[in-house]
Amino acid sequence: MPPLFPALAARSQRPALRFGDCTLSHAELAEAAGSVAVAIAGARRVAVWATPTLGTAVGVVGALLAGVPVVPVNPRSGARELAHIVADSAPTHVLAEPDDELPPALAALVRVTPSAGSRAGSGEEAADGEGAGEGPPVPGTFAEPSPESPALIVYTSGTTGPPKGAVLPHRAVTATLDALADAWQWTADDVLVHALPLFHVHGLILGVLGPLRRGGAVRHLGRFETEGVARELLSGATMLFGVPTMYHRIAEALPGDPALVKALAGARLLVSGSAALPVHDHRRITAATGRRVVERYGMTETLMNTSVRADGEARAGTVGVPLPGVELRLVDEAGAAIEAYDGESVGEIQVRGPNLFTEYLNRPDATADAFTDGWFRTGDMAIRDPDGYVRIVGRKATDLIKSGGYKIGAGEIENVLLEHPGVREAAVTGEPDADLGERIVAWIVPEHAETPPSAEELADHVAAQLAAHKRPRVVRYLDALPRNDMGKIMKRALPG
Repeated sequence: MPPLFPALAARSQRPALRFGDCTLSHAELAEAAGSVAVAIAGARRVAVWATPTLGTAVGVVGALLAGVPVVPVNPRSGARELAHIVADSAPTHVLAEPDDELPPALAALVRVTPSAGSRAGSGEEAADGEGAGEGPPVPGTFAEPSPESPALIVYTSGTTGPPKGAVLPHRAVTATLDALADAWQWTADDVLVHALPLFHVHGLILGVLGPLRRGGAVRHLGRFETEGVARELLSGATMLFGVPTMYHRIAEALPGDPALVKALAGARLLVSGSAALPVHDHRRITAATGRRVVERYGMTETLMNTSVRADGEARAGTVGVPLPGVELRLVDEAGAAIEAYDGESVGEIQVRGPNLFTEYLNRPDATADAFTDGWFRTGDMAIRDPDGYVRIVGRKATDLIKSGGYKIGAGEIENVLLEHPGVREAAVTGEPDADLGERIVAWIVPEHAETPPSAEELADHVAAQLAAHKRPRVVRYLDALPRNDMGKIMKRALPG
């Protein structure tokens, strides 16, 4: 089996990781990660206190080299959630930075501190070139893990119960990263900039392991700031990963920031994920920079399923087409496949392919319930355009509204509401109605709290863009919408 990180094996001298003023080449990363691999060799599993630091990245790579499954831990986890994750995954070791104060749930584990061995101060990168195998060998000798062996155990958000640990094999990681390389024309010459958390698929697998597998580099900002995005894109970075909240802030800043406009205009690829990017932010970014943001669609259990291709049309409101190796179908409530690519028929997305997880840890019942004849049931609802582009309209549990005999996706209504100049944020849900079955409710954060758009005005705005039956029947105003760490709106947390 080829190595997970060819540039590490080849001891490339090209830059690999930069966090703040600390930079490692692929050769230096191989040495630092190799030391971690030796320290945890034979461990059952290793928890990683996933702060946005160089040590986290080095520790995860070291565990992958040693074939020890990684359990990324959100440092902001509550005590009950963290206790559940540790008890369920039963790690023997924990990787953390030397100054991190770990909570009691992790205190009994063997603590290992990744040694970055980094150059600090100037932030200058290693010289270009592929290296010549110079320097000390990577400590230890490790066989390449089998494709089906667990690479990571990533815990879901737990919206319907305790978080479940999705076991992601090495096969899923490599399949997703190689499919994205094909879709995005991702090469060793690309330098990625982002500020995503490292306890999640987006920031860790795509945002750190992706560049390392290609032999390129990642520059992590630590925390998101538009100034940092502009600085890195103007100094050699070629790609930007973000979530909608970040791109919204970029869209807001563009009119008064010529440097940011120039930076985004010169980027090779702008990618948004983890939630839908509102159409109006797409349009504002394109109008200011001439560049379109690419969206992709994935889940913890499936990694990446679809994406707009770098050589395709970045159409606002869509997540593109299935990635190489991924089979995708829509099914109706009876479980029958929807064959029509008509841009109207709503069905649940089901997928199968090498990108899927193997199981929920210790939950054979939940694993069995998640699949139908080998197809993973995502719970996401979508339509397909005539050219095969997928449009997500929401979650089956919270975003599919059955009103007056119609099946309505909340996402398309939210996008239209966000186009209204008086709306800053919007969420759409359904609530019981004696006549309609469910009525459409719009939750609005107005642009100007003192003069919010009226319910009638918003209903007319939606009816003018979509079918009349999709207009909101009730409008409720909030100061802010509840969101999680990745910027997703938590509809279950909306006031009852």
